[in-house]
Amino acid sequence: MRFKTQKIKNVTIKKVKEEAYNFTTTTGNLIVSDILCSNSGGLGTPPHERVEAGLIHKSHLGVLYCDEIGTLEMKTQQKLLTAMQEGKLQITGQSELSSGAMVRTEPVPCKFVLVAAGNIETTRNMHPALRSRIQGSGYEVYMQDTMPDTPENRRKLARFVAQEVNKDRKIPHFSKEAVEEIIYEAQRRANKKGHLTLRLRELGGLIRAAGDLAKELGEEIVSAEIVRKAKHIARTLESQISDSYVSVRKLYNIIEIEGARVGRVNGLAVINQRSGIVMPIEAEVVPAFSQREGKIIATGQLRIIAREAVQNVSALVKKYVGKDIANYDYHIQFVGAYEGVDGDSASISIATAIISALEKAPVRQDTAMTGSLTVRGIVIPVGGVTAKIEAAAEAGIKRVIIPIQNVDDVKLEERYEDKIEIIPVKTFDEVLREAFPSEYSYIADKYKELSKETVLKKE
Repeated sequence: MRFKTQKIKNVTIKKVKEEAYNFTTTTGNLIVSDILCSNSGGLGTPPHERVEAGLIHKSHLGVLYCDEIGTLEMKTQQKLLTAMQEGKLQITGQSELSSGAMVRTEPVPCKFVLVAAGNIETTRNMHPALRSRIQGSGYEVYMQDTMPDTPENRRKLARFVAQEVNKDRKIPHFSKEAVEEIIYEAQRRANKKGHLTLRLRELGGLIRAAGDLAKELGEEIVSAEIVRKAKHIARTLESQISDSYVSVRKLYNIIEIEGARVGRVNGLAVINQRSGIVMPIEAEVVPAFSQREGKIIATGQLRIIAREAVQNVSALVKKYVGKDIANYDYHIQFVGAYEGVDGDSASISIATAIISALEKAPVRQDTAMTGSLTVRGIVIPVGGVTAKIEAAAEAGIKRVIIPIQNVDDVKLEERYEDKIEIIPVKTFDEVLREAFPSEYSYIADKYKELSKETVLKKE
């Protein structure tokens, strides 16, 4: 870079590439590249008088974007609120250039448009007055993480693939089949029939992993097969943890995939709404400790919704066994649930385990299940079905019972399609019919008759 310097009395003029000028005096920089910078501190300005504007002040007459707003300290949120209300704010604090001295100025104009982002959970950590200000003078917008699976949106995803390739500048282009594989993965990750995921950062990681793999293999174009192989490279931490759980549990026979066991069911769960895991559930029925009423007692780090699901199952048990429930305590254990259990998708697993323990009827261990359950015995849909089924297949389980309404949500990878049988069900008696060996079909018949009697009595 060439500099031209010219002295004019107490002013030094620097000319950079015939374009930028910097007028420096003993009192401070007056003009920097044609921009007026008053009060910025000159060469001889004491450290405590040097002032540096922060992002709030730099966004004056512009837009201030704040990501993860709920993670800001309360003092910072209060300052943000003051700036929004007053349109001006003092510059305070300690700069690394001020030798540790505290700086405080008169209020400086800072009128801006605030765009804040965060998860639903972060709203609990927001200053109530700041959120009230946003609600009163602006908009709260819930951003969807999926979009409808339409031809137009598929074209947008194809364009996204091309943009990621162009942005990386090092990976090869994708074939039509490879782009279709990316779109299929977007369908899988949407976890909702007829939708595509909008978690584009994750898809971008898969695109780059596939491109890097193609380069490593010396391919000029990324194929669909390379994308499928890249899925194993670009797997999330949760998926890797899930595999670790499965391998350890299989090593110590925590997960059983053969034979039949009384009071034991292979339930299915998800970790962080991403990765599936097999969750064995065991039940035992013992004489009631209290003479007044039998209880259902569950262990395994259950969270609120899971605890409520256990209580809801008790209505079905009462319908099945009648008055005798008062004579027994029903113990439920989520085996190895060290990571905690949430949601009600284990409802059919809990109910099946209890009835198995009551009837001394063994449950097929080559079968896993997931599904929520109403107090009337209707099986209703749950989330994460694809991840759960794939986790069952990885564990060596041959059959999976799922709610019939979740059938269209299932988007299995090709390598799992021939490994596992998917059994959709509508009602709890259908669950029992599929969970027990054929010689115990009378249990399902008994529950079905009880359900009919309940309906007739109400009519």
